[in-house]
Amino acid sequence: MQTIEYSDFQKVDIRVGTVVKVETFPKTRIPAYKVLVDLGELGIKKSSAQLTHYLPADLIGKQVICICNFKPKQIADFMSEILITGFDNGTGQVVLASVEKAVPNGAKLF
Repeated sequence: MQTIEYSDFQKVDIRVGTVVKVETFPKTRIPAYKVLVDLGELGIKKSSAQLTHYLPADLIGKQVICICNFKPKQIADFMSEILITGFDNGTGQVVLASVEKAVPNGAKLF
């Protein structure tokens, strides 16, 4: 694994936000949802997220860890602005990365 400098890590804007809306997204090749996340001072941001083993209702209100400064990416007819982070559970499903206790939306990881 390549090592990086702390200054490289500081370039990545990692923040916590709360999922406020989830919609099915049938136009994707790989099943995904359209997810809206409240990131506090950054506002509501959109993400295409492959979290379909979760029910949409179970995602609402969850705090998620997001990468906020990737270049926006066009997914079908939807512009994904942030990356919601997670881990492969060993079966190809993504398990959300989250915080242990609630923190303010938009709080930055440092």
